[in-house]
Amino acid sequence: MASFTDGTESALLKLLFNATAWANVADNAAGSPLTNLYVSLHNADPGEGGSQTTNETAYTNYARQAVARTSGGWTVSGTDPTQVVNAAIINFPQCGVTGDTLTHWESARSFRAPGCSLPQVPSVRLRVRIWNSPVRWHPRVQ
Repeated sequence: MASFTDGTESALLKLLFNATAWANVADNAAGSPLTNLYVSLHNADPGEGGSQTTNETAYTNYARQAVARTSGGWTVSGTDPTQVVNAAIINFPQCGVTGDTLTHWESARSFRAPGCSLPQVPSVRLRVRIWNSPVRWHPRVQ
């Protein structure tokens, strides 16, 4: 895949995660722009051909979590690489009877449907907390 300049990386990630217009290229002025992204947890890589439901965990009480598409939901910063990290801890429901080993996460447009996942960007890190759960998920840090 081609490399992007630092400015392009920042503008693209801010458009996707903060709903910030990219001057003369793209804006967020659609009739009903997304206000949230829905974070899902996975027990294996969903892969390029997958959707948000591919390898999605199904531990008891699990539900995708909404994160605002604003700078209050996601922080875009740095250069070489430009990075995205959630601005606050994302709390997932307590694990019930069944557990799972979580290895991946995704953000997409849908709370329940398979959804169109956002690009899997290695420089996007996630901090999560699953309350009172035997399941522990640690983000892959580049």
